[in-house]
Amino acid sequence: MFSILATIFDVRKGFVPDALCYMMMIFGLATNLILSLISSNIKFILASFISMVITYSITYMLWQLSMWGGGDVRLFTGIATVIPSGLNIDFLHVFPVMSIYPFSFSVVVNSILVSFPFLVIFVAYMIIRRDLFRNNIDILFNVFSPTSLNYIKERALNRRIKVRDVKEGNIVNSYYFEDEHIVELIEEADGNLKVYRNRDEGCKYYFKSISAGGITKKEENLLKIMSVQGFIGDEISIKVSYPFTPAILAGLLIAVFYGDIMMIFTKNLVLVI
Repeated sequence: MFSILATIFDVRKGFVPDALCYMMMIFGLATNLILSLISSNIKFILASFISMVITYSITYMLWQLSMWGGGDVRLFTGIATVIPSGLNIDFLHVFPVMSIYPFSFSVVVNSILVSFPFLVIFVAYMIIRRDLFRNNIDILFNVFSPTSLNYIKERALNRRIKVRDVKEGNIVNSYYFEDEHIVELIEEADGNLKVYRNRDEGCKYYFKSISAGGITKKEENLLKIMSVQGFIGDEISIKVSYPFTPAILAGLLIAVFYGDIMMIFTKNLVLVI
């Protein structure tokens, strides 16, 4: 239920509400505590807490590597808290293939593997929508070359918008500038925008988002104020967001009813050999 709501929010609004994920974590701890009290066995609440901490630690590090947004980290953590280990549902004859690592990691692995078809469809949609091959037919026949892939990345997965239309969670591409005052303002905001010194010719500095989590609400307001006051222009380049929560939901359902995709693949491969 929580994962479905998170997916709806992410697809329609472009973000996963923090409150939804925190409610999920509280629900997970509370229900597992009740299970421990009813069964007089501490393993349920202990497994829930350990799974929550480990999953948050690992997914947080992956967030720092810009693999996904902060909302996805909290959603994975919530799932880990509610379901710390795989489920065998006898009356439905569901016996998922378990892995040696925690259940939440199976959800992560499944989500990453499932996301590839979503990503291919999403990129294809953006290419068709922007008609990228109309005046660049050569790229169509060399689509997997580095030049073509870079062209598709720049044209299909980035777009320019008015600064007044910037929203929390947008991933800002490199914006070049000279004004030292902008450096101070962004550093004071202490969010997901970071200033770098430009080593190439041209402007002295540039700023951009440092993670897939995108800009904070404070940075959204800062960019709009700087634009109105003339510190930066009225347009900015952002990455086209790809909602990851549908893949997380699919990965969760597969993990519950079938198990870990990698383990299923390995098991079938062994049987074939």
